[in-house]
Amino acid sequence: MILDGFRSPWMDEELDDLARLARTFIERELLPHQERFARQQQVDREVWTAAGAAGLLCLSIPQEYGGGGGTFAHEAVVLREQALAGEDAWGNAVHSVMVAHYLLAYGTEEQKRRWLPRLASGDLVGAIAMTEPGTGSDLQRLRTRAVRDGDDLVVNGSKTFISNGTHCDLVVLAARTGEHEDGRGLSLLVVETDDLPGFARGRVLEKIGQHGQDTRELSFTDVRVPVEHILGGADQEGRGFAQLMAQLPQERLVIAVVSAAAAEAAVRLATAYAKEREAFGSTLMAFQNTRFVLAECAADALAARTLVDSCIEQHLQGTLDAAGASLAKFWCSDVQGRVVDRCLQVFGGYGYMAELPIARMFTSARVQRIYGGTNEIMKELVARSL
Repeated sequence: MILDGFRSPWMDEELDDLARLARTFIERELLPHQERFARQQQVDREVWTAAGAAGLLCLSIPQEYGGGGGTFAHEAVVLREQALAGEDAWGNAVHSVMVAHYLLAYGTEEQKRRWLPRLASGDLVGAIAMTEPGTGSDLQRLRTRAVRDGDDLVVNGSKTFISNGTHCDLVVLAARTGEHEDGRGLSLLVVETDDLPGFARGRVLEKIGQHGQDTRELSFTDVRVPVEHILGGADQEGRGFAQLMAQLPQERLVIAVVSAAAAEAAVRLATAYAKEREAFGSTLMAFQNTRFVLAECAADALAARTLVDSCIEQHLQGTLDAAGASLAKFWCSDVQGRVVDRCLQVFGGYGYMAELPIARMFTSARVQRIYGGTNEIMKELVARSL
């Protein structure tokens, strides 16, 4: 296949070894349990400690804080292997690439040393609590409030669509601490959830895809958080919106990486099926329409991968801006949806059966155009930069 001969220019021997390690871990710890994870709507808690023991968590966090000492390229390798395998239950992207990097970028030295090593080992599971009922992509409208009371902030509010909501021990929480009703009043708080009075995990949300990924509502009722747990310390109060905006490009690049790899995986599955499945006396691959569809899908997948590779190289050099990441996010997730849909069609009625990987990939693809900022918002951000 044409995709087999393409090597990302940022790959090297060390990353090749990491890819093999990640593939082995996914094949051993995740793929055999996909159906069970979907039924229980979460991976086993032990997956996190096993990943930590294997050295797959917080790969781009410096070793002095317990991480792997690598770069975003190391994280991208694991994300890509997970998507290529069709595995969508393990929320490592949120944990390692998002939560850990909020702490690394903005945390005080004490905060980094307190929480990053435990995230890297899997002893803590991280989540980000931004979205609220009724706010969607409009982060400036958040209503969760944290009011100063002595040395504490008293938090009241609710969050929804929280990935890792079942297992999370550490939550980066966006809350309004100031009088301003726009972004100027927001702060990020780091909340330790174990035995925390007033903190509650709401219902597990029933999604159309990613059934094994635990996604919940979280509520905070008079939850007391020490002022020293404001991300970056008390003097960073009110800086939450700027902190969120600065981290979103990396989060959107994560979505693009997964989208491109998932599109490639769909092409591989459909091609293999078309070469085996017989209809009207020949294989599906013998029909010109099938060949043309797969050729077009392969071109789309390769184009998405090439765009992602360019963005990864820019990000490694520190030159990827918000518009570039937004472009990659909306274009690659659009490609993913289109390619997976067309590849599912190759399977005919079997493609509609939930137990087939292509069906799970189809339902999982839909949210890629929604979270991390809807694709409509992404296009607006790109247009403003033109």
